[in-house]
Amino acid sequence: MARLLQLGAAAAAVAAAAPQGPCDIYEADKAPCVAAHSLVRALYGAYDGPLYQVNRTSDGALADVGVLAAGGYADAAAQDAFCGSNPCVVQRIYDQSPMGNHLSVAPAGGHVPHGDQPVNATRHAITAGGHKVYAAFFEGGQGYRIDATKGVATGNDPETLYMVTSGTHYNG
Repeated sequence: MARLLQLGAAAAAVAAAAPQGPCDIYEADKAPCVAAHSLVRALYGAYDGPLYQVNRTSDGALADVGVLAAGGYADAAAQDAFCGSNPCVVQRIYDQSPMGNHLSVAPAGGHVPHGDQPVNATRHAITAGGHKVYAAFFEGGQGYRIDATKGVATGNDPETLYMVTSGTHYNG
């Protein structure tokens, strides 16, 4: 009986451990993430904050969409409950790294005389890891940026990128 309890405690400890995310792997390799953005999932095993913010355009109300559990997938049900049948857009994409390089809808600037538009928050529902989540589906004139970043590579400094995209949607 004591042996079964020990195995049960060990299994519980393993189950309680947060999953390892891509940014944990980079951190272990001494190349930490300085901008970690995802509408779909946490990029750190211990991350349990908001992934993105939605704006219900019918009344301008805002809500943050977090993860189901630390290191897990986005809470699409919370977004669905907030938006209901109202149109919603992604207003902000939070940086999960300690740098705070959050992305907001891109304002006018540079060679573009007008600001960009946010993506439709419900345009692209997908399933990831068995969970319904929403991905950003960019169409013409949509974009996000941050002009004052912290910790990102500049000039010829080395950098590493990790990005997952769909190969079925692109400019033709």
